[in-house]
Amino acid sequence: MHITCGLFNNARRSAILGVAGAFAFAGLLGAAEITIPNSALIPSTSLYTSTYGDVVVTTDGGHAANVGDPSGRNDDGFRGPVDLGFSLNFFGTTYTQFFINNNGNISFGSGIDAFVPDGPTGATSPVISPFFGDVDTRGANSGVVHFSQLANEDIITWDHVGYYDSHDDKLDTFQLVLRGPGYTVPAGEGQIGFFYTGMQWESTDTSTVAAIGFGDGAGNSVVLQGSTLPGTAALTQNTHIWFDLSDGGVPVTPPPTTGVPEPGSVSLVLAGVGALALARKKYLVRN
Repeated sequence: MHITCGLFNNARRSAILGVAGAFAFAGLLGAAEITIPNSALIPSTSLYTSTYGDVVVTTDGGHAANVGDPSGRNDDGFRGPVDLGFSLNFFGTTYTQFFINNNGNISFGSGIDAFVPDGPTGATSPVISPFFGDVDTRGANSGVVHFSQLANEDIITWDHVGYYDSHDDKLDTFQLVLRGPGYTVPAGEGQIGFFYTGMQWESTDTSTVAAIGFGDGAGNSVVLQGSTLPGTAALTQNTHIWFDLSDGGVPVTPPPTTGVPEPGSVSLVLAGVGALALARKKYLVRN
């Protein structure tokens, strides 16, 4: 089941079901994929912060994980479990730990050393994926992954990272911001942020695309339009996007902070969750 959401193209369906309702209704029909249009990307020329924190030293992983190497250079490695510093409701499950995966994502429950994006989010585990591609930081000109933990806020930065197989002629820089429920979110921001500056590659020796979005590992996902299609690097370069979490832990783009929301806006969609019961009744009667 595919639903277009965010600054929604299918406003009527979204207004009836809402984001949380769409996922619940999808339980009757199968997994749901909600698409955030790429028009939601906000032009910018800097990351959220230039303070990257510590180098991520791997504790496990696949090919050339270089476990324990203090330089952090690796291919298909990950670190974890790492304490979040708060409790996070993500797709209805509460997590207190996560894994930092070299290949452009974080995950819950287990680390991910997969390197070819599979499906809309690239993983069969619960995942937050700012840019899931085959990152390889072994090249001499490649940077590495960094982790900074503040009060109720975790920041993971992929700083000028290269791609498989040890290529460093093109580099990507992107950052993930993750905030706990105790964080006071400023107007115009959100609980989760994806930030991108120079983005020069998505194609590697193993794949030609990257995955951008969120998934619960069971097929339910929220993805950026264009995810797992060619051109994601150019699409995201010098942009950022914020997401909030619904009461059910489903990521949604935050509503506008000024002006009157358009009929298809997120705030209107979330207000329509109560109509789910009626939609379910009609579905059961019809079927």
